[in-house]
Formats: sequence, C-alpha cells, structure tokens
Amino acid sequence: MDGQKRVLGLSFGKKLSNCELLVKEALLKCQEQGMEIQFIRVDDLNIHPCTGCTGCVVQLASCRGSGRCIHSAKDDFPVLEEAVFAADAVIVACPAFVLGPTGHFKTVVDRFGPSHDITFAIPAIEVGQKEGRDPSTYPDVRILKKRVAALISVGGAQTENWLSQNLPGMYGFVEPMGMDVVDKYEYFAAMDWDSCLGRPEVMERMGVLGQNIVDALNAGTEEERTRYRSERLGVCPVCHEKQVTITGKGNIVECPICGIEGTLDVVDGEIVVTFSEEQQKRSRLKEAGKWEHSNEIRNGAMNQKKVPNLAELKKKYIGVGEN
Repeated sequence: MDGQKRVLGLSFGKKLSNCELLVKEALLKCQEQGMEIQFIRVDDLNIHPCTGCTGCVVQLASCRGSGRCIHSAKDDFPVLEEAVFAADAVIVACPAFVLGPTGHFKTVVDRFGPSHDITFAIPAIEVGQKEGRDPSTYPDVRILKKRVAALISVGGAQTENWLSQNLPGMYGFVEPMGMDVVDKYEYFAAMDWDSCLGRPEVMERMGVLGQNIVDALNAGTEEERTRYRSERLGVCPVCHEKQVTITGKGNIVECPICGIEGTLDVVDGEIVVTFSEEQQKRSRLKEAGKWEHSNEIRNGAMNQKKVPNLAELKKKYIGVGEN
C-alpha cells in the first residue's frame, strides 16, 4: 500500500523463544493499527564478522565509494541491510549473554558501524550526486531516512543487574543511522516461566510497545515523533540509561552510552546528575555528536604519523608464541 509505514522486527534469540515472541506481539499491534510488518530471526543469517580492514571507512571518507563491505558479496548481510533500509521503525530484541548482548548481535553492530554512519554517508552522497555518478557508487540514500526504534532486553536471571550491559550495548545498533529510541523494555527473571507467554502482563506491555511505535510513526511533529515513551528512566536525559562513568575531574561524570558530561551532586541525600542542553545536543546518538566522531576519524586517518622502518621493526614479532 502506497504510503504505508513498515515496521521491522529483529530477534537475536532462538526460534519462538522469548525474544521472538515479544517482538512478534509488538508487531501484531503494529499490524492491527495498519502498519506493514516484517520479521527476521537474525541468527538464521550468515553474517561474517568485521575484520577491521577499514575499507568501508576509506571509501566514505574519500567520497569515492559506497562503503559496501567486502564480505557483503558472500554472506547474508545485504538481506538484513535491505530490510532495515525499507523500514520506518525497527523493534530489536536480544538476550543477555554474560551481562551484555550476544556475540552475533555485536557482529551485526560492527558491520553496520561506520559504513552506515549518517555523517560519513552525507558527504559521500552529496559528492556522488553532484558528480552525476551511478547511485551504486555512493551510499544508499535510504541510510538517511528518519527512523524510530524500540529495544527489548531479555535475561533469565532473577537479579536485574545480570542484564546490566544489555540495553546499553543495544544502543550500538541504533546509533550509526541515528534511529530515535522511543521505547525500551527489560524482561528479566525469564527463567521463572518456560515462556513469556505465561506472563500476560509482559505480553500486554509488548502491545503497548507496538502502540508506541505506531504513535511515533503517526506523529504530526518531529518532537512528538521522537518523544521517549518508556517508563524506564535513568540518569541520562538522552538515552535514559542508569549508568555514569566517574571521570576523576571533580564532580564531572560521563554517560558511557552518549559520551556526554554532566555534574553529579548529592541533594537532600539523593544523587542528582545534571546534563546541560549543550552537552545533550552533542550526544553520540545525535547528529552533532556523530559529526564530532567522524571528523575525528577523518582527521586521524588523513594525518597519521608514519613509523620509520615499520616493516623492519615488525620482524621481531613475527611468529612469537605461534605453534
């Protein structure tokens, strides 16, 4: 249907496991409200780990390529990429493995990473279009589409802090293309039932999550579209997570997800963390923060100091400890 919004659901869990069921319950609400839906069980896809070759970054920083990964011609990453490009909203669920997201989730994040960062893509697209080049020679313009997202964390442990790095780590998926997280939910103590289907209140919450996605997509203003709708409130007003890093600079702390500084004070026995409007605007979840980082990489890559006789110096380490 022309003009119909598409919601993509991604599960990094097992078939018909908690992650999949939670995502699909939210998708059903979206479909009920007139949205087109798509679901992918990501662990069914063969996605090669990033090898750190920097080929994608070099292409984009020089505005002379699409940023396409060399592995995309021989694995299933393009299937996932196309689904994300076609989507207006993405709902992602991932189980917590050893405090944080699964290894396959991180593999996917690494493959999206700089190659889909909007601040790398914008100049490359502008130069490609200005020169009248074939669209296949610069990034897909759909990278720049405004999308909303919802994150779902799942863990069996009855103690919530055993999931402490999961939701923070899941922001790595939404960060490159600047997806606005409008809802998130943490389902812990999942081991109490053999399925989340035994927890009607949790399934009802997924209906609310789906409705929140619908409301964001139907919003009439940018402010309403990006409005955060979850009851999960942390210390950071941008990512709404609970964590801060002690910087060692007086009472200055940092949000490890957003990379922004705030001040920590104790008021009437309560910890209060304050982030200025200026700092909030430079969160790495915002475009300004992304420009800081991409310019950092451009400047570093273009002005690297060369080590004299590097090949000769490396000889000392060839074969050390290898059998």
